[in-house]
Amino acid sequence: MTNRAVVRATALAVALLCAGFFPASAEDAEEDIRRELEVLKEREAESRERIAELERRLEEPDADEGSSGDLWSRPVGGAQLRLIDIGLDLLATAGSSSKGGSVLRNLEGGAHDPRQRGFTINQVEVSFQGAVDPYFSAEAYLVFQIDDEGETGTELEEAFATTQSLPFGLQDLGFQIEAGQFFTEFGRNNPSHPHSWAFVDQPFIVTRFLGGDGQRAPGVRVGWLTPLPWFSELHVGMQNSRGETLPSFLANDEVFEDRPIGGRPREYDSVHSLNDFVYLLRWVNGFDISDEWSSQVGASVLFGPNATGSDGRTQIYGTDIVAKWQPLQSDRGWPYLRFTTEVMYRNYAADDFLGDLQQDDGSEALVYIPKDHLKDWGLYAEAIWGFRRGWSTGVRYGFGTGGGTNYDGAGARTPRNDDPYRATRHRISPVLFFDPSEFSRIRLQYNYDHADYLKGNAAHTVWIGLEISIGVHQAHNY
Repeated sequence: MTNRAVVRATALAVALLCAGFFPASAEDAEEDIRRELEVLKEREAESRERIAELERRLEEPDADEGSSGDLWSRPVGGAQLRLIDIGLDLLATAGSSSKGGSVLRNLEGGAHDPRQRGFTINQVEVSFQGAVDPYFSAEAYLVFQIDDEGETGTELEEAFATTQSLPFGLQDLGFQIEAGQFFTEFGRNNPSHPHSWAFVDQPFIVTRFLGGDGQRAPGVRVGWLTPLPWFSELHVGMQNSRGETLPSFLANDEVFEDRPIGGRPREYDSVHSLNDFVYLLRWVNGFDISDEWSSQVGASVLFGPNATGSDGRTQIYGTDIVAKWQPLQSDRGWPYLRFTTEVMYRNYAADDFLGDLQQDDGSEALVYIPKDHLKDWGLYAEAIWGFRRGWSTGVRYGFGTGGGTNYDGAGARTPRNDDPYRATRHRISPVLFFDPSEFSRIRLQYNYDHADYLKGNAAHTVWIGLEISIGVHQAHNY
């Protein structure tokens, strides 16, 4: 190729490149600028719209939150009522015991315990939990049961509202208020629902002091998450003292017909002043011992009137400890190791009684029963080891004893150790359970009971339990 041909080829290439990188005319360049400007304006409008939406949500934080996931939502007054969670939990048990009839019912004194040979529907619990508005959330728990007589019963176990906002910045300071019908926040077992228990039955010392259904009543409770550098929470509560779920306090006629404390007659059930309510104090503290070990320590006090007379008073004291080990590397929570113990003491200060009581022959006689302090105490301690995914095993030991004089319904003295709810008693319960998923559990449990009132002093019982959960359910307690 000649030099002239090379120059021509080079000039042609340069011309082609310039045609690709530069607009062919001033009009084309202006059109490109207009198009780019329109794109920028559209993006700016979208940004402003997004900013306005975020500012609106900051001003009304609950206005749209969860609307796409709510099961049910509708405006009520100036607020939006949203039903967030609905759950159903079934507990069923099958088994047998060396004791039957009333003896087995006294051994398994909890209302949600298996209390008969054969099959038992311990409970079917339906739970509702929802956000009411920016100020309150609400929970309700309905329980259905088939008792050992084959009759179906329904009860409102809990129904209460919890504050989400308080005036004067109290919520930001760690305060929260609950009001309605709720379990008394005493110890670890009483405030929990049966589906969160590791064992198929309630510790018998809890049944003795706080009732087969767990102590619960209408009232109000204030919680305070203190500003201490570790988890530290205080609870102060006030509840009614009457009803079948308050056997250590004013109780009701049904409780005194079935299991009166010390066999004392019922003489008092009136509310005259603030002294006739039940009051709670509880303090719980949590600590991280190491990266793999954590613990909680709690102390509780209950005090209020009892039904033996106007001077009858009851105090219940308790302390509880739980420690848990879980490695940093785990398979959906397994393995783990958890120790729990709870010690309880009750001073049942019974008033004196003077009145007519029916005798065994049907006649009535004037009877005097002096004042007395019925002092009972007991504990349970349990260890649970989750040794592989889905599988856990454990053992629980229970103990109870007491002091003070017992009476029968006619006013005659009887041995304390003849009373199933005050006798010195021991129970050992090994358990094995399998969790196919977080919504189901199968348990195999053996109970060995030793008490003076049992013929032969011992009882042997085996239970197989099934738990099925449907829908949303609360996480189990620590």
